[in-house]
Amino acid sequence: MQGRFAIYRRLLGYLRPYWRQVLIAYTSMLIATGLNLIVPQVIKSAIDNGLTTRQPSALFTAAGLILGIAVLRGMVSFSQRFFGEWLTFRVAYDLRNHFYWRVQNLPFAFHDRAQTGDLMSRATSDITETERFTGVGLMDLIATILLLAGVVVALFLEHARLALLVIGPLALLVATALRFGNIIRPMFKVIQEQMGTLSSVMQESMTGIGVVKAFAREQYELEKFDRENESWFQKRYAAIQVWANFWPLFTLILASAILLLLWFGGPQAIRGEVTVGSLFAMISYVLLLNGPVLRIGFLVNMAATASASAARVFEIIDTPNEVEEPPDAIPLEEVQGEVRFEHVSFAYGAGRSVLEDIDFVAKPGQVVALIGPTGSGKSTITNLIPRFYDPTSGRVLVDGVDIRRVQLQSLRRHIGIVLQEPFLFSTTIAENIAYGRPEASMEEIIAAAKAARAHDFIVSFPEGYQTRVGERGVTLSGGQKQRIAIARALLRDPRILILDDSTSSVDTETEHLIQEALAVLMEGRTTFVIAQRLLTLKNADQILVLNHGRIVERGTHQELLARRGLYRAIYDLQLKDQEEFIALQQQQQAAPDTPASCVTRR
Repeated sequence: MQGRFAIYRRLLGYLRPYWRQVLIAYTSMLIATGLNLIVPQVIKSAIDNGLTTRQPSALFTAAGLILGIAVLRGMVSFSQRFFGEWLTFRVAYDLRNHFYWRVQNLPFAFHDRAQTGDLMSRATSDITETERFTGVGLMDLIATILLLAGVVVALFLEHARLALLVIGPLALLVATALRFGNIIRPMFKVIQEQMGTLSSVMQESMTGIGVVKAFAREQYELEKFDRENESWFQKRYAAIQVWANFWPLFTLILASAILLLLWFGGPQAIRGEVTVGSLFAMISYVLLLNGPVLRIGFLVNMAATASASAARVFEIIDTPNEVEEPPDAIPLEEVQGEVRFEHVSFAYGAGRSVLEDIDFVAKPGQVVALIGPTGSGKSTITNLIPRFYDPTSGRVLVDGVDIRRVQLQSLRRHIGIVLQEPFLFSTTIAENIAYGRPEASMEEIIAAAKAARAHDFIVSFPEGYQTRVGERGVTLSGGQKQRIAIARALLRDPRILILDDSTSSVDTETEHLIQEALAVLMEGRTTFVIAQRLLTLKNADQILVLNHGRIVERGTHQELLARRGLYRAIYDLQLKDQEEFIALQQQQQAAPDTPASCVTRR
């Protein structure tokens, strides 16, 4: 974790592109601070040269000067505040874009570990806490420090011995403010981390609201959220207590400085050792600190919060990317579709190996079916092809080129993925289909939808292709979402295809439509299928049977059945019923007048 001052330096780096606005804002702040320091001198002159000597002209001159200073200060204060706020939100804009860009480019390994709610909290709450300090907060803090320094200098110029009496309380004020910052900063870091946890709990509960309601667990989720919310409140309450303890102390220290001036300076003014105007000017200088000192706790608090929040944002931005693109990466232009695994092994993080010595070749246009028990490594193999992860040893090659030497965007442009639970964005159907090719024409979108057997149900909606599908495509059925995902892949026209052919969650008619669409999609493409259906396995050019991360068998359907190994065991347990059902359907089609009950199953 970076040190506090390194974090502040890094935050200030976001101001560098806007040096003109910074120059205007800080110049205005300096002028405003200087004008504040002039006012007590004008009042001193009015007292000593006007009231004491009974010269009305001196009073009128002082009044005119104060009015002019007020007008000028109003102008520079507007400039200071306007550009300060502009810098505040511009830095937030840049930082939020930087954060989002980084999250988008981090590999799957990062997203496996990260919680979505926590990332949302960092992108919103943490950046909001950071933005206020970087723009207006820092400027106000510097203005307060400059005003404090200016007051000290002015006090010594007025009367050195009286100034020495005041310097003690002012030094104590600075020390107290620094101590407050050191205490409150770690507390706010814990508060922001707890807010991330709270956001994660809410995000998870909202995402799984269907399951929550199905199992009538609303009360349980409320109690879980309440525990985290109570923890956040207690941490925040502890910070409020610290603030409440320090806040009156700031005012008390300032009041003690005025007390010392009156206690020791008053008799001197009576004796004529110091003019009344000078004593009043010194009191005015100390009172000038009243507003800023009341804000100093707030500003130190803001600085502490910004440091804690920025550390959480930079933690994500600085996360190393395990899937880096080399500087000399080459673009992958025309692709034939050959995919080769050469002795590939893989493990998630420091865990046990998930794949061991995977070695096979998929020729262009071949269908490769992956089958095996749960956790055998089927999905991991398909995740290595688009380089969502890098193998711990061995190589993955496309058309003879190691994919670690290829530009990621160009590699993934040639790969289409259609899984069992497709993700749709909360936009129109047309935009979802064209997600991989935003420049596609409406005619191309419609053609892809027709090929995916999706056109008919799309045009049945009142708004057709402009129908908005809601969050995660909630307004569509599972089969409809899957066909839109197939249309999306068709429009992308990839040379390599990865899909899960499971259709267990849809009815028979929809399954038939999906299988027709998949057949169109697979035609002429190198296809990797996480196989669930017997028909897919029969049509596959090669079947890879996986167990405990290894390929234990390979071959065609008939070859593997004849070996009576793991594939035969899976077939007897899971797939044989499908073959019997297909045979039953064929018998019924051959004898349509025969009642289904009269057909005897084996």
